[in-house]
Amino acid sequence: MYNNKDFLSIADLSIQQVNDFVDMGCSTKINSSQNILTKKNLVLLFEKPSLRTRISFEIGIRQLGGECIYLNKDDIGINSRESASDIAKVIDRWADGIIARVFQHSTLITLAENTTIPVINALSNKEHPCQAIADLMTIKEQKRELNGVKVVFIGDG
Repeated sequence: MYNNKDFLSIADLSIQQVNDFVDMGCSTKINSSQNILTKKNLVLLFEKPSLRTRISFEIGIRQLGGECIYLNKDDIGINSRESASDIAKVIDRWADGIIARVFQHSTLITLAENTTIPVINALSNKEHPCQAIADLMTIKEQKRELNGVKVVFIGDG
């Protein structure tokens, strides 16, 4: 399916991989008792506050058997108190993944380059790939078909 360590951009996926993610999401929604994140600790690293993104990730992680820690900009001060590369190296020692909502896409790249654990883009100034997958899931649930569908990111980045 998807062999890349990180999920920073939907443009990194083939059409088949996008379809695989959408199908996996639909399947997980139907059978949310899958404990695929058992004994996994994920860090939600949010420079930008969020209601929907934070709730959906926190609840989703827990429903899949994982644990998460929420860190906001005041907790760590990305690129002010500590560099993104140092933050990535520290989190790498303790966690199994980073879900980051950042102002600059370059911060995601720095995090990914400085850790061995997966980094997932929960919003940057460039895109919101998890939201795009969620939108495609909704479209597939309603229309049953994704051929010819285009999703455009317009919004707070």
